[in-house]
Amino acid sequence: MTAPRIVVLGAGPAGAAVARALATLGYAVTVVSDKRRFDAVEGLSLRVLEGLRRAGLFRATVCAEPCARTTLWGGTTQTVNAEFLVDRHAFDAALREDLREAGVEIVEATVRSVQSTPCTHDLMIETADGPLSLNADFLVEARGRLAPLMRDATRGPQTLSLINIWQGAPGAAASAMESLQDGWAWMARLPDGRCYWQMTLDVASEELPQRDALLAFCTRMRRSPLASAFFSGETGEHALLHARSSTATLCGRAGARNWLRVGDAAMAADPLAGNGILQSLASALEAPAVIHTLISRPERAELALRFHQQRIEHLFMHFARTGRDFYALEQRFGGSPFWQARSHWPDDAPTHQVPDFGQLAIARAPVIDGDLIGEADVVVSPDQPLGVWHLQGVPLAPIVQALMHENARESPHENAQDNAPASAHEALKSLDADTARMIRQWLVAQGYPHALV
Repeated sequence: MTAPRIVVLGAGPAGAAVARALATLGYAVTVVSDKRRFDAVEGLSLRVLEGLRRAGLFRATVCAEPCARTTLWGGTTQTVNAEFLVDRHAFDAALREDLREAGVEIVEATVRSVQSTPCTHDLMIETADGPLSLNADFLVEARGRLAPLMRDATRGPQTLSLINIWQGAPGAAASAMESLQDGWAWMARLPDGRCYWQMTLDVASEELPQRDALLAFCTRMRRSPLASAFFSGETGEHALLHARSSTATLCGRAGARNWLRVGDAAMAADPLAGNGILQSLASALEAPAVIHTLISRPERAELALRFHQQRIEHLFMHFARTGRDFYALEQRFGGSPFWQARSHWPDDAPTHQVPDFGQLAIARAPVIDGDLIGEADVVVSPDQPLGVWHLQGVPLAPIVQALMHENARESPHENAQDNAPASAHEALKSLDADTARMIRQWLVAQGYPHALV
């Protein structure tokens, strides 16, 4: 059989992670991506760098410039060495180099149209040399927020980000974040003096002026105490202005048998605290196993698509609730519509549940098994509704099931040491000391009431 042709739309972190992994699995992969049209700077966390390394995108991690970040939130100011700045032009170029090293074909072009059927995808793209048609057996949508929005999407409070960029004096790399009456601002300064300031606010904000007055509005907002100190009084008189949507968005359907949405194209959360790339990578790292299963094990298609959809939805709600809790920490502007809406969305469910061993359950669920999606018994809890399959390769369900069975029969006056079933004891004794200790610690974290020694 002819190997299927896979086309990935987008060469950002999510698209690059998926494309590289698929090429490693032996697929012929073409990435179609247009170059970024304006300068941008982004802040990455250490977790993002770890995710990029896990995806094999090593050149991209070299672009990260460590810096101190100052945060003014809830009236409290703190500075920590907790951020890495990247110039997106250099970062995007490094991602492309990582892809070329892996044998991925890259086409610099703008996507004009996509016509899809259950069997194929016909694309019209615009290259520097003119229009070109492409055909794909499998399509990966990874264009982030630029991807066409599906009608079944769930959206959070309508949010807009206004971005100012200007050239300042060279100096040490730094970043900062502050809460304001009608939103919050993130700012960065690169060693070569390029300055970046972004304010995120509600689309319906009464303070938001007409388009031709936006730059003057930004100039006023940059006079906040933290921004003035951060930019050393520079006015950014010749700043460029860009505007883009930052609304949290979840697609109702993230895939089918011959296409898949990944990264921000599937689930775009609030960019609060510079978590945008982290959120994008979170859904992209598991996507190659889903795609490999859809292509090579079509009989598992329903299982693979359920796995992907459940994780996209779970990640979206997790990031949304995390953002809600962070917004709720800012009490000074509680009457502002911006803060009111975001400190109560998406719901009032806790981000993390109190551990309770009695609430654990064993369920059959889709899991990543090597390079494919399989099915296994997992341990489900209120905090891990998708389930945990194993730790260090040791399946948890048999151990937890044995403990649950014994706990149901035990008397409260029995010795705790004797309560643990022989099967659980034997399973732990058969492991090396470090692995056994890790599983015991996990059981304690899940609220297991006894000692397993």
